[in-house]
Amino acid sequence: MRSILPSQLHILPIRHHGPGSARSVLAALDTLRPTTLLVEGPPDADPLIPFLAHQGTVPPVAVLAYVQGQPEHSVFYPLAEFSPEWVAIRWALQQGVPVGFMDLPAAVTLAQQEAAPEPTETGTEPPDHTKENNAEKDQAEDAQSVRADPLALLAQAAGYSDFERWWDALVESHGEDIFEAVNEVMAAVREENDGFTSGRDLIREAQMREIIRAALKKGDVTVVCGAWHAPALTPEVLEREKKNDGAQLKGLPKVKTNLTVTPWTHGRLTQASGYGAGITSPGWYAHLFATPAHVSESWLTRSARLLREKGLDASSAQVIDATRLAEALAALRGRSLAGLDELTDATQAVFAWDSDTPLRLLSEQLFVGELLGSVPAEVPAVPLAQDLAAILKTLRLKQEAVTREITLDLREDAGLQKSQLFHRLNLLGIPWARASDASGTGTFKEAWTLRWEPEYAVRLIEASRYGNTLVRAANSAAVSRARAAELGELAKLLEVARLSGLPGATRFALQRLDERAASADTAALLEALPPLARLARYGDVRSREGDDPRPVFRTITARAAAGLPNAAHALNEAAAQDLQKLVAAADSAVRLLDDAEASAEWVLALHALDTDGTSPLLRGDAVARLRDRALLDEEAVRVRLGAALAPGEDVLTVAAWLDGFLGEGGQTLLHDAGALGLLDGWVVSLDPEQFDAVLPALRRSLSRIEPPERRRLGEDLRGLQREVVGAAVDDDLGMLAVAVGLRMLGVRE
Repeated sequence: MRSILPSQLHILPIRHHGPGSARSVLAALDTLRPTTLLVEGPPDADPLIPFLAHQGTVPPVAVLAYVQGQPEHSVFYPLAEFSPEWVAIRWALQQGVPVGFMDLPAAVTLAQQEAAPEPTETGTEPPDHTKENNAEKDQAEDAQSVRADPLALLAQAAGYSDFERWWDALVESHGEDIFEAVNEVMAAVREENDGFTSGRDLIREAQMREIIRAALKKGDVTVVCGAWHAPALTPEVLEREKKNDGAQLKGLPKVKTNLTVTPWTHGRLTQASGYGAGITSPGWYAHLFATPAHVSESWLTRSARLLREKGLDASSAQVIDATRLAEALAALRGRSLAGLDELTDATQAVFAWDSDTPLRLLSEQLFVGELLGSVPAEVPAVPLAQDLAAILKTLRLKQEAVTREITLDLREDAGLQKSQLFHRLNLLGIPWARASDASGTGTFKEAWTLRWEPEYAVRLIEASRYGNTLVRAANSAAVSRARAAELGELAKLLEVARLSGLPGATRFALQRLDERAASADTAALLEALPPLARLARYGDVRSREGDDPRPVFRTITARAAAGLPNAAHALNEAAAQDLQKLVAAADSAVRLLDDAEASAEWVLALHALDTDGTSPLLRGDAVARLRDRALLDEEAVRVRLGAALAPGEDVLTVAAWLDGFLGEGGQTLLHDAGALGLLDGWVVSLDPEQFDAVLPALRRSLSRIEPPERRRLGEDLRGLQREVVGAAVDDDLGMLAVAVGLRMLGVRE
């Protein structure tokens, strides 16, 4: 191959997602007008490049590659509006210049990921606390930081905490020679840190050189790549390594992959998200890219506007003060321009004072600038994703990266369809909408919290194995889960299937529930009752189609009632507490459905719990529930109270019975004056020795009631009306007072 002239190859070393780099790349391309443009990225994504120029493609977006049949093995290549790669691709497409990616194919990257060993918690080899290994670990971390963002390290060395402001100052000083200067600096950095380049980076650079050589056959080439790789792509290195690169790339493992373009978010571009090329504040970078002049003033103006929207004071005078303060801080720190650190400090000092509330309010909307991109429908996607997009368009729902609260009225068609959509997505493991509490009364309302995350695109691909439409996929997923689910999970699944509007899955889950009930233990039977009761009582609000769950509810209640007395014997404290919670939920379910047959079976089980041998916690709980149902009169409860708290009983046993009788947090005493009177009457009837014997157990149980509630109980006891037993009434003596009263009223005898 002939020698490569420097004029044939132009290298533009950039910082990934750097707005200053993006503007410089755009200016350089307008000057160079290359024959071919190459951008760092997977070359097997070249067919997707035309979609990046589509008017329906709004950044941030990401090229998504995943292993065929295994979408959980995936990799993303994000692009933001201020990414130099995005600017370069859009420029080439608008100018009609051929453009392609140059890096390892995604098929190789995914194969390497599959072959890599599972990482430890530290992401390195298992820790060895020797000095040598610690030194190696520190060196590896230093190498990673240098490779990940070498230009940021240069900015810090120059006294700038904000790379973009340093880059602006550098551009103003060097003009069009900026990329040559960066290339020289990076060559020196790589030479100084010889060995910091990983083996994978060496393979990547060999692949880049091979693609550059092929492109040079068609004319001059301009390359946009990460600054670390630039020294490895020069004409000299291309000549020197042309024999070695082919051998180095030979035999690399590959897997079959699918690629598409998917929406991305600013939040996933941050360092906090774990992204390797992450940045601190995407919102700040987007602002820098879109604001060529008066950067500080416009940033602080936006801050003030957002604070006012949140109901906080933020005046124009404060904006002026904050701008002056930021500029003064930059001068004190030896910087020509105010960066994000100076602006944040100024915001804190002027708008917040000693409160962190303003900065917390600004964090998501300004510093991160949370934004979800979009892609056109023409982009290759699995049929399930296309079906979801059509449904969202029909229901006028928008995927957003910000948290939004909505309340649905299930009596309306639109509200019911949205509810079914959210339930179906949750069935498929895509929790875009999470259920929350709806204010007010009634069962026709649902409240949801919406927030779309980019990884849900991968989960959609994973869920497509169940079907090509959302209804079919959700139905198949529910049936698949029902085949392996235990009884308690089956009952919950049945409720979700009905709420999702999936009659096929509902019938199958109900059938499996009936079959599983025959061999389930008591705890599982009790756990299944609440969702069944809700389903039988409320249905899906709009209709009661499908099989009636009441017969299954009766069957499960009868089996749970039969097994409950034996399950309540010989339990330790923790097991008794777990069973008591299940009993409480089951009792509420029986009350909710109010089915005569089920209620009769359940009452028999409560009576069976009120016997010797039952865990004292459950025995006390059963007495309270029977009294609530008016199946035990006051005298019967008083007798059981006296027997349970008799002198000589074990303190822990007495306390456990009281815990069950009083309810969690003493709710029985707080809301039932009759029960409070019973306990008070029993206590005052004790002689001093008996009182001393039961006092520790009483104090232990009552100490679990919160102080404000205990105070209220004391006030209730002070005014409690007690029956006073007096002497026999003397009618003659009483008539004397009547006569006096009549005379005082002027009534003649």
